[in-house]
This record gives sequence, structure tokens and C-alpha cells, in this order.
Amino acid sequence: MVPVGKVKIIPHLEECTPPRGELDADSLSQIALAAILENDHPLKVDAFRWAAHNLADDTLIQRDLDCTFDEPGWQKMAASGLLGLLVEPELGGAGLDLCSALLTIEGLGHGCRDDGLTFALSSQVLTMQLTLDRFGSTEQRREWLPKLIAGEAKGAFCMTEPEAGSDSYSLTTTATPVGDGTYTITGEKAWVTMGPVADLFIVFATVNPDLGRWGISTFLVPASTPGLTVGPNRPKMGMRTTPFANVTFENCLVPESARLGNEGAGASIFSAAMEAERAFLLAGAVGNLERTIDDTISYAREREQFGQPIGAFQAVAHAIADMKVAHETARTLLYKAAALQQTGSPSMMAAAVAKLAVSENALDAARSAIEVHGARGYVSEFEIERDLRNTVGGVIYGGTSAIQRNIIGRLLGLPAGER
Repeated sequence: MVPVGKVKIIPHLEECTPPRGELDADSLSQIALAAILENDHPLKVDAFRWAAHNLADDTLIQRDLDCTFDEPGWQKMAASGLLGLLVEPELGGAGLDLCSALLTIEGLGHGCRDDGLTFALSSQVLTMQLTLDRFGSTEQRREWLPKLIAGEAKGAFCMTEPEAGSDSYSLTTTATPVGDGTYTITGEKAWVTMGPVADLFIVFATVNPDLGRWGISTFLVPASTPGLTVGPNRPKMGMRTTPFANVTFENCLVPESARLGNEGAGASIFSAAMEAERAFLLAGAVGNLERTIDDTISYAREREQFGQPIGAFQAVAHAIADMKVAHETARTLLYKAAALQQTGSPSMMAAAVAKLAVSENALDAARSAIEVHGARGYVSEFEIERDLRNTVGGVIYGGTSAIQRNIIGRLLGLPAGER
């Protein structure tokens, strides 16, 4: 096989997968089918083993309490080529097809107990980099993608605002043309993943409010831009090791060359980014869910009550069986959506179904795990309660469960009605 990118530590990334540019639709479909059918796929297993060995961290409980990002772990992933899974080798990436990248992220989610770190990786690869790679100019891509892949810079995606959440296009952040091909950006973005550590922001702002969503444009804004202020890291219920902040722009001057795509293309860029994010950002969560099942099975075998392992009791066995069904359903829907997207087939329905099922299945399974573990599941030192906290956000970010149901209903031909 053709070697892929610079990935050296996880062997099957360079031995088993040719660059996506060399794959036809049939080959891509076969990769997706293998991803669904092979729960022990080599890419996933190698990523799991690498993460279990290289990202084990006895400070995780304290870092979770302190909301501290794992910078050393991030740099290990950079050194292994994991920060450039989807970017072509010419820019330092691995050039993987989408399903192969998701298998790798799923394996990392299974092997790494720091869900916040794998979530940050997913956000970087599947939202930040993918948007820049798809819509950036040659100059923009060459300037920033190698730095992001090498861990020399981090990126953040700025769309949501304090008063514009599910109503994504009701933006108040503006980009005002001031002549000489320059804009001034003013406004505030909220809940920015990786905001406190980001070096580059993809910012959505309204250039012409009279055009509604078609008046939105997208800009690359370095963190060093005068007038850009990043707020403090915001403690949250889960994913506490992923930094999170508001970002304020006060008359930030940006050149026309910093615009991503054409003026007015922001809504289209955001829609494409969200279709990818809602379907694939939770690939790591599928791996997290498998780890939760592993932990719960181990406990059910070891813990004894009434003279026998609790796994012998039907109520416990059924709970774990339901967790397995949830996991298999999530995996199948994830890779179905990936197969459709990477072969150019319509994937909006599949993406919404996958996002809804993966996020809600993971949440239900994490709650079941706590019930099986009892008091041990409720206290922090055994880490099961952290799995539950980390899954709650999945039904919110990338579009809430209600939004996914709205999308599904609309695509089924139901009346749109009032939002």
C-alpha cells in the first residue's frame, strides 16, 4: 500500500489505507462496510492501543476538577500525525478517507479516558480543519493547515453567540467593509471550543444584514489581532478538560484575503460544516461508550452480592445488553452517514439521525453504567460519573436533539410549522 502522510506510531494508518484521492466510490463504500462490520478493525484497534499506552494520565481526575487541558497529550498526538487525519500529505496530513479517520478517532475515544482531549481532537479535525481545507484559498490552506497539524497552532470555530444558539443565523456580529479591501469585525461569540488556547478563529459575521443569512461571510482571524479578546476558561458540567470561552471582537481589522470563500457564502460554509460536525463530532463518543461498556462488564463480573457476581442477575445483564445494542446502533449510523458523505450522496438525513442516536444512546448508556456500579458509580474517584457528565453535552452541541428531530421531520415531508 501507499504510505500515508507522516503518521509513524500507529502502523495501520500508513500501511493499510491509501490516500483518499486514489479511492473510487466502490472502494470508499467497501471501507465504510468494513468499518461497520469489523468492531476490531485494525485502524481502530491500533488507535486504541496507542491511546491506552501514550495518553494514560494519573492526573486526569484533578485536571477534570481544575478544567485543565492536556497540552502534552495534544503534542503527542501532533507528533504522531493524528492532528491531520483528513488533510492531504502535501500539507503534512495523513490524507485519510472519512471512514478511516473516524475509525481512528473512535479507537482513540476507546483508549483515552480523557474524553475532553478526544473531543478537542474531533473538533479540530472535523470542524476547524475540514472547513479550512474545503473552503480556504490555496494561500490560506498553506499558511495555516501545516501549523495546525504540527501542533504549532490551534483553531476554534466561532458561530454561536450569546443570543444566537439554535437560531444560528440571527447573528449580531458584523463585518463592515471600510475600503481598501478591509473589514472591521465587531461582536461576541459564545461557548467557543478551544477558545482559550486557540491561535486562529474561523468567524462568521454579517456583512449585509438586509440579505439575511445570505449576508453572512466567514473570516480567518488570528488570536493576535488587535481588538480580539478571549474570555476566561468557563467551567462546565462535562468535557471540563476541553477549554471553553467567549470571544469578543472590537473593531478588529481584517483584510479581504482573510475572508473564507466569497462574500455572502458564510451560511453555505456553516451549513456544510454543521452537516459534518453533527454526524462525526461524536465519533470519539462511540469509543467512549465502548469503554464504558468494558468497565461495566468488568465490574459486573467482579462485584458479588448474595453470593454471586451481580452480572448473573437478570436486571444487570439486561442493562448491559441494552448498552451493547445502543453501541452497535450508534456505530452503524455513524458509518452509514460517513459512507454517504464521502461518496457524495445526500447525507443530511443520515447525519441528523446519527447525531441524535449517538448522543442519546451514549447518555442513556452512561446513566445505566452508574446504576450498575451503584455508589461506586456516583463518586468521582471511580470515574464512572465523569462519563455521564461528559455525555450530557452531546445532546446540545452540534445542534440539540430537538433540532435534529426538526431536521428529520422536515426531510420526511412533515409541515415545517413554527420553530
